[in-house]
Amino acid sequence: MNTKQLKFMLRLLASPDYNAEWTSSALEYFKKEKSKICQELEKREYVDYSREIVSAQILPAGKAALQIESSQLPIAPEEIKVLQNIAKSNQKIEVSKIKIKSLKSDEKDGILKILSERGLIKVEQKIKRTKAQVWLTDRGLEFLRDEYIPQKDSHPVISLDMLGAYIQFLRKNAQGKKSVIPREITDEEILQTIENLDRELGTENYLPIFHVREKLQPPLSRDDLDQALYRLQKMNKIDFDPLQEVTNYTGIQIDAGIPQNIGGPLFFIIVN
Repeated sequence: MNTKQLKFMLRLLASPDYNAEWTSSALEYFKKEKSKICQELEKREYVDYSREIVSAQILPAGKAALQIESSQLPIAPEEIKVLQNIAKSNQKIEVSKIKIKSLKSDEKDGILKILSERGLIKVEQKIKRTKAQVWLTDRGLEFLRDEYIPQKDSHPVISLDMLGAYIQFLRKNAQGKKSVIPREITDEEILQTIENLDRELGTENYLPIFHVREKLQPPLSRDDLDQALYRLQKMNKIDFDPLQEVTNYTGIQIDAGIPQNIGGPLFFIIVN
């Protein structure tokens, strides 16, 4: 990790909830290098940021779907229109060139996300152009807490504010290790967490499991959460859908799914 990457993470560490506006004064120091640094840290899963879909390309599954009578397709008419629009080009098409008069911009973005999650299209995402935010991930916090060691030959100059934020962060986590054993989380609370996350993230009742793991592990173990999800499925509270298209997710996110003997992992949660 170079000096600028470390400073970027420490600036976020000093921000409320480890989250900063992309245009905030906290990140003004990095100027033109901000995007490069952020993307480098995102590849290591230390930070994440607000994204927007900038282009889309039809996949074989999408082409096959368009060969089926539209009345037989399990997707909405507006979704078919967007898919047909994308299919006009064999190459990727910019989102701005996908023009459906009956759809607002946010509605079109929602449909692109659904089509991508169903493996019908491949999308390219970049940092959101307006009102973007960037934040430290749990992995980034774990790195700063447990793994970062200053190198002998590196002499990063950091402000007292950044140093103070780092010390407070370490003290807070040291105190956290002395806390009492957390109470048991009920299946009903897990279901409520799923519904809350779906609403907050706008996944339209198609929530990737890794979001639930990030929220509930710990205090739950992976096996505890898996068994709770199976119980909710048995009670017909939720259902699962396997992952078909892996290109839109990282290896860690895919590994968060529930493996199956046949086919892809159970990856999406649907509330009944």
